[in-house]
Amino acid sequence: MTDALASPAGLTQAQARQRLAIDGANELPVSKPRSLLRLAREIASEPMFLLLMACGLIYLGLGSRREALMLLGFVFLVMATSFVQQRRSERSLEALRELSDPQALVERDGQVQRIAARELVVGDLVLLAEGDRVPADLQLGEVANLSVDESLLTGESAPVPKQSAPLAGGGTSSQAFAGCLVTQGTARGSVIATGARSALGRIGQSLAGIVAPPTPIQQETRQVVKRVALFGLALAALLALAYGLARGEWLQGLLAGLTLAMAILPEELPVVLSLFLSLGAWRLAREKVLARQIPAVELLGATTLLCVDKTGTLTANRMALRRLWSADHGHDTAQARPSPLPEALHGLLEYAVLACHRRAFDPMETAITEAGQRLLAGTEHLHADWTLIDDYPLSPDLLAMSRVWRSPDLAAQLIAAKGAPEAIIDLCHLGADQGASISNQVQAMAADGLRVLGVAWARFPAGDLPDQQHDFNFEFLGLLGLEDPVRPDVPQAIAECRAAGIRVVMMTGDHPATAVSVARQAGLDAETPALTGVELATLDDAELARRLGSTHIFCRVQPEQKLRLVRAFQARGEVVAMTGDGVNDAPALKAADIGVAMGARGTEVARQAAALVLLNDDFASLVTAVRYGRRVFANLRKAIVFVVAVHVPIVGLSLMPVLLGWPLLLMPIHILCLQLIIDPACSVVFEAESLEPETMKAPPRRPDQRLFDQAVVARGLLQGAGLLVMLLGLHAAARAWLPEGPEREGMARALSFVALVLSNLALIRTNRTWGFAAGPARLKPSPQAAWVAAGTLAMLVAVLLIPMVRRLFGFELPPPATWLAPAGLAMLAMLWFKAVKRLPARGR
Repeated sequence: MTDALASPAGLTQAQARQRLAIDGANELPVSKPRSLLRLAREIASEPMFLLLMACGLIYLGLGSRREALMLLGFVFLVMATSFVQQRRSERSLEALRELSDPQALVERDGQVQRIAARELVVGDLVLLAEGDRVPADLQLGEVANLSVDESLLTGESAPVPKQSAPLAGGGTSSQAFAGCLVTQGTARGSVIATGARSALGRIGQSLAGIVAPPTPIQQETRQVVKRVALFGLALAALLALAYGLARGEWLQGLLAGLTLAMAILPEELPVVLSLFLSLGAWRLAREKVLARQIPAVELLGATTLLCVDKTGTLTANRMALRRLWSADHGHDTAQARPSPLPEALHGLLEYAVLACHRRAFDPMETAITEAGQRLLAGTEHLHADWTLIDDYPLSPDLLAMSRVWRSPDLAAQLIAAKGAPEAIIDLCHLGADQGASISNQVQAMAADGLRVLGVAWARFPAGDLPDQQHDFNFEFLGLLGLEDPVRPDVPQAIAECRAAGIRVVMMTGDHPATAVSVARQAGLDAETPALTGVELATLDDAELARRLGSTHIFCRVQPEQKLRLVRAFQARGEVVAMTGDGVNDAPALKAADIGVAMGARGTEVARQAAALVLLNDDFASLVTAVRYGRRVFANLRKAIVFVVAVHVPIVGLSLMPVLLGWPLLLMPIHILCLQLIIDPACSVVFEAESLEPETMKAPPRRPDQRLFDQAVVARGLLQGAGLLVMLLGLHAAARAWLPEGPEREGMARALSFVALVLSNLALIRTNRTWGFAAGPARLKPSPQAAWVAAGTLAMLVAVLLIPMVRRLFGFELPPPATWLAPAGLAMLAMLWFKAVKRLPARGR
């Protein structure tokens, strides 16, 4: 099982593929997406299709066998459309599930690479670091101060220290188990069990029944649909009863009642909502933003405050060593004509490299190591033959780390330390004057936007090492200045946030001068004083609340202070999105309204705690996420206005002829045909609409704003009511103008139906924008809308010109001169729809 430990290169890709095919994916048995058969069964059992099947049986009872068969054919066509739409939603969610899989850092073919944890196989070499979730059961081969929280398996909250073991194995103290959290240190180990065969898998069968709860908007939609459906069924029952009593035609009355029920039932709303949210999350994923929690997509549009860290979010996270300084010398590596590193600074860089991990993952350590290889090449200051004895990691109390080395030429042990300058000054026990001189230099370097580290060294006799770094007799060597340039797209993104009414604040552990310099370059407000973690600790809640209104830069803050800041901002009524990447950031990420984790440099704990994951770690992606959040909510509102507006005339045309003593105007086949327009319009046309330019220039929406608010419902009802009045007028006029005879009712029905369909296309076009569009220039071309319009017109031509279909619809061809009436009504309806959009509406 531990054969890979003997090979520093790990498995090859071919070996991994072969073992994956034999053992299966490294995942637990969790709830699976709906199968095709289950999806089809659920669609067939929806109320709309049950009503249509009942109508088909009634046609058979009336002796209209051909009409019944044609109706059932249309039923299967609409079912196929619904199946395709919901399957598209399922595929989007499946793609998101694959993206949200935990990641693992492995060595394959001699290269370190990050893969989905589900692709791990027995024998893979896995690299662990603080904050990672152990992706599979591992036999540890190389361990550095590793502690693992195994409470998930044992219930014990205290972290368990781990040690390396011989290749033959060595019990649980040299094993790490899937699902457990690395709380300290690093390690390298070989996979010995995956999936259901791991320790977690053997006790995790209960996960199979987990189902994600509905989102708030989904709950609101279900309540609306339930209430409207109950009202519609009650009204349909009364209509069927009244029709039967008044005319003595009980089957026709039942058909009229079922038609009304179909007209009222807003069955497309849950499908539309599910599709919008899942496709919105999928579109975000294409922009390198992973939505791990679907509610985050709907809440993004309400975000009022973005709390971001500096490194890797505002900056490029590509550290480079730019300046070296000692008491007597200085050197800038970014000179136009670089000069060799002065001999007097060789020791500074030598011990800076020794204070780094040889397998560096941290960008600063990588930059120092690369600079050492370049600037010290060919000197005696690179020590590949030195042996690491022990190390002292960073701690909240001392922001410095030390590594203890043994040279083959010396009996004594050599210690290299690096860290925050104030921590290194403390370790070296420097006097006040020397400490002040170094602090002044730190201030000057930080003012240039450099991340400053101090470096020191010590010699210690061979033997037992002390418990803490302070017991070494350190000597100060100098300072390193590392540059992490601001990403070029950040200033524009911050300006876009400001225009959208979203405030951006920076929280960083950096020196105040560095933070202020980067903030200015990024376009943040740097005029008000920065608030440091030390100052923050002295403020009570009331004083902190007063400072939050004007402070945009928080520096030298500890992770636990981020949690306090998030809660304080929320207490002021802000909707907070916050970025984080470390283990200690997880509480703040959970507390934020939208926690945002870094996908590339973030820990697995941070990613699991967050609602969003920025796969490329940059601030512009976060602004993109806000933009998409506003787009999803705005397009949902447009779709709901259309659904409400289109149902009003359908309901009215189903009900009013019965009340007015006319023959039935709409029958089930007409409702079914209209569904072929409504469903694609909602789920395809409106979902694909791009964000309107003014949307990112408006303040964020209220977080408690309902989807079915007054503005949406009122606009839909007014647009639909106006169209209903026009259609009833057209139908009455057609019955009066057309020549008398058995064909008159069929002609009038055909004209009214054509007018309704053309008006629906006008309704789609009008509601593609929320505000009033002065002309077609405001409306961007939409391939989806063009396809819906072309398909609708082709369907109308088929209905009118194919005799069998025309008879099924109860139509007769009217005189050619009358065809101008439906077209004219559709143009008049569009003017009415636009006039309604001019009316003031709250809750935009």
